[in-house]
Amino acid sequence: MSAAITADDLRLPSWAVVGDKRLAHINRVTTLLRAWAAAMRLSPEEARAFEDAGRWHDAVRDASEADLRAITGDRTSPEGLLHGPAAAILLERDGESRRDVLDAVRYHTVGSVTWGRVGRALYMADYLEPGRKFSRQDRHFLATLVPEAFDSVFRQVVRSRLEWSVREGNHIFPETVSLWNSFQ
Repeated sequence: MSAAITADDLRLPSWAVVGDKRLAHINRVTTLLRAWAAAMRLSPEEARAFEDAGRWHDAVRDASEADLRAITGDRTSPEGLLHGPAAAILLERDGESRRDVLDAVRYHTVGSVTWGRVGRALYMADYLEPGRKFSRQDRHFLATLVPEAFDSVFRQVVRSRLEWSVREGNHIFPETVSLWNSFQ
């Protein structure tokens, strides 16, 4: 049996607020991104961007709503949308300047039409990581296709997330609609 993953193992910032379940999720997302980067033979810089986006995307997911609102200054967005922007703000304060990484972290919950490969990869990995309990076979199949069919899988992931939101009667955010419409 392996030892539990820690925040130190993942090299999370000192301000990270994550429990054991979140650490496991971050580890699965980061592992998937690392595997895709290797299979796609990305440059060391882009591979590092993939990994960093994965490590940081949920770094404050377990912080309190009050703390997230204090960091972002956002008083109106639903609580579940605050952790990405809060993490991006804290990363910038720490000196992170890679716009692709910051935007990947900031918008990983809703999507962004301005994303390049880093944001799109994080969006897919967050959805396709193997610890999620729904549609395991379909998601595993899509995850294996990412290195060879990156854009096609991205489109399918956006579609699947939208279909789920509609089916569940969840709010669909304007950023997500814009992302979907960018494919048309």
